Amino acid sequence: MEAALLVEALRSQFAGPFELTLGAGTCAAITGPSGSGKSLFLRMIADLDPNEGRVWLKGTERASVSAPDWRKQATYVSAESGWWADTVVDHFAASKRSEAAALAARLGLRADLLGAPVTQLSTGEKQRFSLVRAMLPDPPVLLLDEPTGPLDEESVARVELLLRERMTAGTSILLVTHDPNQAQRLGGQHYRMVAGRLEMP
Repeated sequence: MEAALLVEALRSQFAGPFELTLGAGTCAAITGPSGSGKSLFLRMIADLDPNEGRVWLKGTERASVSAPDWRKQATYVSAESGWWADTVVDHFAASKRSEAAALAARLGLRADLLGAPVTQLSTGEKQRFSLVRAMLPDPPVLLLDEPTGPLDEESVARVELLLRERMTAGTSILLVTHDPNQAQRLGGQHYRMVAGRLEMP
């Protein structure tokens, strides 16, 4: 089986070295205490933080791809979503807005919120829209940092259902979560981050 994501000797001055292999359509869940390096690991894979080492995506090495193109393929979703325009809809290309609305509805988001100012959204609504934003281009790998942290039980179930569907279609997911039950529900592989090192639990 070809690895969808392969990480070798990935390190920074704060964490690592990391080794990880993630197959197509699978999920690796990472738990561990706050500050142990979980978010940093995802950001290093996405090449958002300084790092050394080698990362491949479906056989293509990260070093051979421009950073913006790499992040379109290995898409990082922060625990605190970032926004650069005033209204939600401005974060979606015009040609993708109907698809964005359909995905948003799947996550329990009201249709009128697409045209709302970002400042009017709750933390949980922002988080779900950031997931819509990440999933819309259908990247082969999703790097999800606490994607359901601020969500209620029903919203968590909606997100997990959508993630399972994406995995069935071939998307690979690297998931950071503080919820051990979620790690069991979604993760085919399980790791624990301890002081900047990945360990098998």
